Amino acid sequence: MRLTLRKLRQIIIILCFMLLSGGVGWWLGHRDLKIELSERPKIQLIDRSQPLSQQDVDMSLFWEVWDKLEAKFLMKDRLDSNKMVYGAISGMTAALEDPYTAFFPPKENQAAKENLNGAFEGVGIQLGYKQGNKLAVISPLEGMPAKAAGVRAGDLILRVVDENKGIDKETTGMTLPEAVEIIRGPKGTKVKLTLLHEGEEEPYEAELVRDTIVVPSVEVVFGKIENDKWLEDEKGEVAWLKLIRFGEMTDEQWDKVIDKIKGNKRVKGVVLDVRNNPGGYLNGSVNLAGEFLPRGKVITKQEQSIGVVSQEYSVTRIGRLTETPLVVLINQGSASASEILAGALRDYDRAKLVGEKSFGKGTIQEAEDLRGGAGIHITVARWLTPKGTWVNETGLTPDVEVKNDPEKVDEDKQLVEAVEILL
Repeated sequence: MRLTLRKLRQIIIILCFMLLSGGVGWWLGHRDLKIELSERPKIQLIDRSQPLSQQDVDMSLFWEVWDKLEAKFLMKDRLDSNKMVYGAISGMTAALEDPYTAFFPPKENQAAKENLNGAFEGVGIQLGYKQGNKLAVISPLEGMPAKAAGVRAGDLILRVVDENKGIDKETTGMTLPEAVEIIRGPKGTKVKLTLLHEGEEEPYEAELVRDTIVVPSVEVVFGKIENDKWLEDEKGEVAWLKLIRFGEMTDEQWDKVIDKIKGNKRVKGVVLDVRNNPGGYLNGSVNLAGEFLPRGKVITKQEQSIGVVSQEYSVTRIGRLTETPLVVLINQGSASASEILAGALRDYDRAKLVGEKSFGKGTIQEAEDLRGGAGIHITVARWLTPKGTWVNETGLTPDVEVKNDPEKVDEDKQLVEAVEILL
């Protein structure tokens, strides 16, 4: 019996030791496991499932290429999934063959917003497309590096070179966001453009030093014509109203300038200058048209869904200059919203257009912010003047055509002609 009890005691001790050892091992093992898991990066799974509305779209080739790149591409450090996704989306928008429908990665989207805010660093040109998809200068901004170097509205941009960025590219097939990203840069840095003046055969090069670009929306100068030249004079009878751009601050600046004009009892007429105005917000152009028109439709917006859906935008304000004699100046740099304004004023016989044929951008883009700071601009409609004219690619033809000599920067024949018609 004693032997049996002794053996039983030994068995119990051994079992307790085994249980204790196992418990400690389990605790240590799970403790290490928790530490290991907590130190691992979070795993993000890519959902390759398709929405129900796109079940008929075969995405298998896309993922096949993606997987092959990840498995076989030599420079593994270049496999940036975000850039690959952005590139794929950019390719998707480019496939629509509409240069104004474009995807903007976060950095480029911020740059596009800065354009409308009116402050950024670059060379001072607004970009667009001529002849379908050729990158072009819509307008060079007054007093900025591009204008000083002789860059003109309508110039085609053939090549961009930036040695600091390691870029030397032709612009064929270049998207608008890509062009903005390459040409814009920090103040003091250089970029070289190869350009072609409209109507000429030999291109020229312009090496530009980037600067801080601050673009006001509206300015007014009072003056008169003396010896066939414009003379600034606070006692002058003409208000030269320069509408430089349509942006976020345009309405506020516009109201202050119109107050100045109304407060000057000597003013007999206004020259509204939208030369080199690349456009901006559609609602801004409709609002400003109401300053000169007592009533009526400003534009018709046509959207293509199932059939054509038309929406009219009419004057909704009480204008302060509806009775003031008016002439409008346009040129190749007048685009989009500035063409809406000029076209409406001409269609109602409210003003004659003087200068050169406008740029010809008759489509409307809708800008949307996307996740992660990216954005997209989508062409959603076309616009027509009150008489039904679509200016796309053709532009507005002036009632009185006058060309300035780009070599004589101190002469403004267009302005002189406008004032003579006005008075």
